[in-house]
Amino acid sequence: MTDLNVQTRQREIATEHLLFKLIEYVEGKHPGLLDYLEDSLDHLGDPAPDTTKDDDGVRRIARRMITGVRRDG
Repeated sequence: MTDLNVQTRQREIATEHLLFKLIEYVEGKHPGLLDYLEDSLDHLGDPAPDTTKDDDGVRRIARRMITGVRRDG
């Protein structure tokens, strides 16, 4: 694995962790955030211009993230 791949993976892990914690915190202060985010997923899509485009895949990941915050928060 190249250094760039390792850095990209590490950045993704760190970003996901910080985002989860931020969402947990805000949901604790302002209940309803998770519902609001979940309701927005129909507008989420994959901007890829080629055959890797997968809108449903992006939405599945977002739903799993919301489910994880609900479970852990």
